Amino acid sequence: MKQFRLPDPGEGLVEADIVSWHVAPGDQVKINDILLEVETSKSIVELPSPYAGTVTELLVGEGDTVDVGTPIITIDDGTSVTVPEPVERSGSTRGQEAAPKGPEPAEGQEAQPQQADPGKREPVLVGYGARAGSTKRRARKVADKPEEPHAAVADAFGTDHPVSYRHGEPAPLHPVPAEPVGDPLPQPGQPHAEPHPSGGRVLAKPPVRKLAKDLGVDLAAVNGSGPGGVITRDDVESAASNAPEPASKGPELVEGPESDTTRAPAPGRQDVRIPIKGVRKATAQAMVTSAFTAPHVTEWVTCDVSATMALVESIKARKEFAEVKVSPLLIIAKACLLALRRTPSMNSRWDEPAQEIVQHGAVNLGIAAATPRGLVVPKIKNADLMSLRELAGALQKLIMVAREGKSQPADLAGGTFTITNVGVFGVDAGTPILNPGESGILAVGAINRRPWVVGTGADERIEPRWVTTLAVSFDHRIVDGEQGSRFLADVAAILSDPATALLF
Repeated sequence: MKQFRLPDPGEGLVEADIVSWHVAPGDQVKINDILLEVETSKSIVELPSPYAGTVTELLVGEGDTVDVGTPIITIDDGTSVTVPEPVERSGSTRGQEAAPKGPEPAEGQEAQPQQADPGKREPVLVGYGARAGSTKRRARKVADKPEEPHAAVADAFGTDHPVSYRHGEPAPLHPVPAEPVGDPLPQPGQPHAEPHPSGGRVLAKPPVRKLAKDLGVDLAAVNGSGPGGVITRDDVESAASNAPEPASKGPELVEGPESDTTRAPAPGRQDVRIPIKGVRKATAQAMVTSAFTAPHVTEWVTCDVSATMALVESIKARKEFAEVKVSPLLIIAKACLLALRRTPSMNSRWDEPAQEIVQHGAVNLGIAAATPRGLVVPKIKNADLMSLRELAGALQKLIMVAREGKSQPADLAGGTFTITNVGVFGVDAGTPILNPGESGILAVGAINRRPWVVGTGADERIEPRWVTTLAVSFDHRIVDGEQGSRFLADVAAILSDPATALLF
């Protein structure tokens, strides 16, 4: 029997959330079969099985937050386990508890390899029963108090100790708790049950139980409408919408000419509490750390990018770019990579313990991506060495994987400079916060048609042009105003006239 503990998915993480199980008790698994998906503070990771065998028990449920090193599943790999010398006790093994004391097995049952000394106790292999001549089990007694923990080591099937437990050592798990701890997992295909005040059982599957917890609904007070009284999502939502307001809040006052009247809040308008974990928790911690560690400075420039838009259309028509997505973001990323060559301080970090500024030799370009799990920033490693075609392919893959929630921890670490495209939401500009450990981040606003002055002198005129606003934030400990301004001006110059890239 093997017990699989939650490993560190990467980057020294200390906990993870159970997203979904891919197996159930009774399933056969092979080595490297995917057991489950976990969500860390950075990504969703698939965990493969280190053992081959039969799944015996899932120790944690979907939606649980589990510390690294916590047992999450047990797998019977078919190996024999030697149990320590039995201790004489009252009680019996599971499956034998209801059987009265009877005679020894009749002749013709399992043959014994040798005759054992009647007065000697011998270890028993799990699953094979006692040898003939071993100590007989005493009749079961009704104990006045719970059995001592170490009295359960005589039978591996009648204890909650892992099979690696040895008598005389501290038990890593409490054998038989007096009261259930946490929410036990249901059998495959069966809803979870809990005590009901009426004496029956409340049936609800784990996702429904989590919804009830988030909405503050007591399942014991909900009547299930599903088969056999199973509580459904609709039952929980209906109970939440019909729940009365706490008496301490009092009636809701109505402002205006009828302020002397009161009214009850409309159904379904209760507060909803959302647990802070996963990507949201990591983002919050990172932003607070960055905002209160690095002195931020933000600068803006508005520029005509009509030439960039024309270049995008021209590149799309080239056959070598037929299988990749070409967008203005590709040209903006390339412009940043070229500008970083002339302003290496924007590709640096502050090393507080060493009291040094570290200028990175490579550019690991981060692209902020909005996903159903929240904001993540996967990185394109060594982006400065890529051709435009390679950069286009890397961008497409990076964004696709991020939106599917499959970015791995290694893909989200080690960035040196970041681009965030707020323009896709129709926003003109913003003041981005640095990712911890980086000294620069560029925010790209919406690219819209705006009136713009073109030409000079007698040829000066107003035309509709493609215009955008760029905003760069930088760590003023590392980057001076002159350096930050030059970087932003270089990016704007390339986007206004891509031919100037030949000068870099």
